[in-house]
Amino acid sequence: MQYQVTRKNGTELSFQNEFWDNKREGIYVDIVSGEPLFSSLDKFDSGTGWPSFTKPLEPGNMVEREDSSFFMKRIEARSRYGDSHLGHVFPDGPKPTGLRYCMNSAALRFIPKENLGKEGYGKYLNLFKKDEG
Repeated sequence: MQYQVTRKNGTELSFQNEFWDNKREGIYVDIVSGEPLFSSLDKFDSGTGWPSFTKPLEPGNMVEREDSSFFMKRIEARSRYGDSHLGHVFPDGPKPTGLRYCMNSAALRFIPKENLGKEGYGKYLNLFKKDEG
């Protein structure tokens, strides 16, 4: 499935993928290149059955392209360095961006906040620190 999604622009089944209902804190990276893509802080339940985010964690790691396949006009989201097909961006998301980055779990690897440091993503630990005052 990972190959079908990332290299052949496939789509996994809704509600039958690894991260659609993941509520743990952490970040999502490209399964191919490891480049950071999304934070759980920007994840929301879109009701679609795919993991959805309001914005990318690192906008420079995303490439957006027009996609007119299947007789639709959509915006495809790809990872910049891995060139992985991730999913699509729709203008029907919640505030503050109004966008819905609807991604395929098969294109992502989730790194829980407690593993960020040991997996080389320690700079993102500050995102999950709670105010103590």
